[in-house]
Amino acid sequence: MTTLADLDIPHLETWIGREEVAQDIITPGLAERFAATFGDWVLSEGDAVPPGLHWCLAPPAVPEGGLGPDGHPKRGGFLPPVPFPNRMWAGGEVTFHAPIRVGDEVTRTSRIESLKTKEGRSGPLVFVSVRHVLTVGTTRVIEERQDIVYRPDARSDTPKGAGGEGAPGQDDFVAGPVTLFRYSAMSFNGHRIHYDHPYVTETEGYAGLVVHGPIQATLLINAAARDLGAEGLSVAYRGLAPLIAGQPVRIHKDEGRYWLEKRDGTATFEARASRDS
Repeated sequence: MTTLADLDIPHLETWIGREEVAQDIITPGLAERFAATFGDWVLSEGDAVPPGLHWCLAPPAVPEGGLGPDGHPKRGGFLPPVPFPNRMWAGGEVTFHAPIRVGDEVTRTSRIESLKTKEGRSGPLVFVSVRHVLTVGTTRVIEERQDIVYRPDARSDTPKGAGGEGAPGQDDFVAGPVTLFRYSAMSFNGHRIHYDHPYVTETEGYAGLVVHGPIQATLLINAAARDLGAEGLSVAYRGLAPLIAGQPVRIHKDEGRYWLEKRDGTATFEARASRDS
C-alpha cells in the first residue's frame, strides 16, 4: 500500500497556485431540473436560484478516454496527481454574497490553495483545498473553499455506510437511485460510486450507491437559508459518514449547527451557518 513516505510531496506542491477559469449560463432548463430534483427541500424566492445550484455550473467536460477507473478525470490536470485511488469531496466553506438568477453568465475562477497530509484513523490522507470565486459581471456572488481528500483503499468486513435503513417518515429525505442519477447528470459527475452498483460495493466496499456530498450540503444550506436568509449566508460544511441511496435522513439543528442524521443515529453531514459580517 502506498504510504505518505512514498509520495513526492515537493512535486505535488508545485500544483499550489494553479488557476483555471470556467464560465456557464444559468439556463431555465437547469433551474427547472434542479427544482425537480430537490422539490420543497430548497428555497424558491423570486427569480433567484436556490443556494447550491452553483455546484452544477461549469463542470469539467472530460472525454471518456480522459477518465480514471473511478470515473473521475485522470490525475494530473488542474488537480495534483495524488496517487491514492479514492478521492472524495470532504467539505469546505461557502459564502453567498449576492443572489444568482436564471440568465446570469457566471464566471468561476479556481485556485489550488493548499496541499496537506495527515495520518488518519483509516490510514494516510492527502487534503487538497481549492478556492473558488464566482462572479456575474463585476459582482462577486459566491466565494468558496472546497476540501478534497485522497486516501488509499480502506476495506473492512462491514460494508461502509450500512445501517439506518427503514421506511421514511414525513420529515425524512430519501435520495434514491433516480435522485443520484439526476444529480450526476446535472453536475456531469462521472464518479462511479453514485451509479455503478457492482463497482461501489465490490471495488470500494460501500453498502450501496453513495449519495453525493453536494446533495447533502444543498439540503443543509437551504435549511440554514430559511432561518438566516440566503444573501450574506456563510456556511462551513463537512462530510461525516457515508449516506447510502434509500436510507432516510432527517435535518436537525441546534444553535447554528445543522446536520443530517440516519435512523441509527449516525450523522452523515453537518454544516455550521452564520451571517457574513
